[in-house]
Amino acid sequence: MSLIDRHCVHGAPALDDAAIPALLAEVPDWHIDGTRLEREFVFRDFHETMEFVNALAFMIHREDHHPDLAVGYRRVTASWTTHSAGNRLSDNDFICAAKADALYAGRAGA
Repeated sequence: MSLIDRHCVHGAPALDDAAIPALLAEVPDWHIDGTRLEREFVFRDFHETMEFVNALAFMIHREDHHPDLAVGYRRVTASWTTHSAGNRLSDNDFICAAKADALYAGRAGA
């Protein structure tokens, strides 16, 4: 089952380091920064930025897995890690990254 079709699981365990490259290949615009999965999204203007943030917030609430977000005029940086897994990466981080990518690809004007 693809990441986009999965849902986050409460208490997801940390991934084995060997599992990360295959999952990262499924979300190629993301990178690992220490123990975080991170991506910057770029938009035409602030209105488009906020539309994305609102759509992202809805998905995040539904999945109950919350990233750190940095929101600027034309940029959003999302950064996921799993606190319940000792601030390491879990499947949940990659599931949310795939869903964020789908929101970004599906936005008006994409």
